[in-house]
Amino acid sequence: MAYRPTWQGHLKLSLVTCPVALYTAVNSGGDVHFNLINPKTNNRIRMVATDPDAGPVDRSDLVKGYEVEKGRYVLVTDEEIKSVRLESTRTIDIERFVPADEIDRVYWDHPYYLAPDGKLAQEAFAVIREAMEQAGQIALGRVVLSTRERLLALEPRGKGIVATSLRSEAEVRKPDEIFGQIADVKPDAAMIDIAQRIIEKQEGPFDTSEFVDRYEEALKKLIAEKQKGHRPVAAPEPEDTNVVDLMSALRASLQGRGRPAAGKAVKPASKAGSKGAAASKTKSRRAG
Repeated sequence: MAYRPTWQGHLKLSLVTCPVALYTAVNSGGDVHFNLINPKTNNRIRMVATDPDAGPVDRSDLVKGYEVEKGRYVLVTDEEIKSVRLESTRTIDIERFVPADEIDRVYWDHPYYLAPDGKLAQEAFAVIREAMEQAGQIALGRVVLSTRERLLALEPRGKGIVATSLRSEAEVRKPDEIFGQIADVKPDAAMIDIAQRIIEKQEGPFDTSEFVDRYEEALKKLIAEKQKGHRPVAAPEPEDTNVVDLMSALRASLQGRGRPAAGKAVKPASKAGSKGAAASKTKSRRAG
């Protein structure tokens, strides 16, 4: 299957350049999409562009407008937008190399595959890709996508390069705007010990095949049942996850049991209980 590139241009490392194509690495073809339907006629609703004064208008006659103040716009045509050209409009120029752990994961955005564009680009692309791999760091470059200049993180992957767009500093909220509301709580040591043992029991490899969108699968099942003329059965409400007795919940989780009985007040573990748990942990480690 031939994929259509999202962007075509050149990859540049100092004076070495080669034609490349950028492809989105994410496939959304299997997503469930709904259309608006008039249940009286079973017709799909068409959205009509309407001017409040002139009425319906042809979309081909419309232009883009930027609101400079309430109700006042600066009109810009597609040709004028295309006339704004930066080097990154047609070239991904590698500007610097940085260690991967220096890029906070909150900045990582959308993944793409970067590949040579044409047979003549193969050798120069291979030279750049191999040099990047031996450097063992993330290459940073810029590209204009959908009227926005994006910073790209470039990483060798197999015979190609994974290019991930990075969010700008202005796009990312400061953690304190959200986390600043969290109270300074010092958890009980015994509870932390049990939670750590629960984590150890749940450790395992990362396997993407195990992660399926169960909500989307349920929607597809509902649609299939309705297509057969069956009345879909409503799924039961999820259990209330409000835990009243935190220590009981932790112990039950460690033993693989269900939720503890609700209704009890939250009680921190006693100091004696904490010491007992700590002593038990020390003994088990010595025994191991």
